[in-house]
Amino acid sequence: MSDTKNINELPACPVETTLTLIGDKWKVLILRDLLPGKKRFGELKKSVGSVSQKVLTAQLRAMEESGLIHREVYAEVPPRVEYSLTELGMSLKPILDSMLVWGEGYKKQHSSQ
Repeated sequence: MSDTKNINELPACPVETTLTLIGDKWKVLILRDLLPGKKRFGELKKSVGSVSQKVLTAQLRAMEESGLIHREVYAEVPPRVEYSLTELGMSLKPILDSMLVWGEGYKKQHSSQ
């Protein structure tokens, strides 16, 4: 079953739409790790953390279907696949930057207690 929805199936609320597309923990971490540039599957698996190969594959496919990432397959032996953010995916950078600032502030506030 696919995580993507056509425009008529998306929630009326824009916040809910955003959460539908990136509300999963792994998707946000994938976006974070692709902001600097292209990565191969193995690099993503290492940088994202304890995600299983099956879950990472499913998340990448869903994000590709929703237009957030681009998957480039090179005709080499062994095959090489690179993932990068699309323009739409890059447009999420301010949201991720805000999450970073908020998280730093939260950690700072709670570490002094």
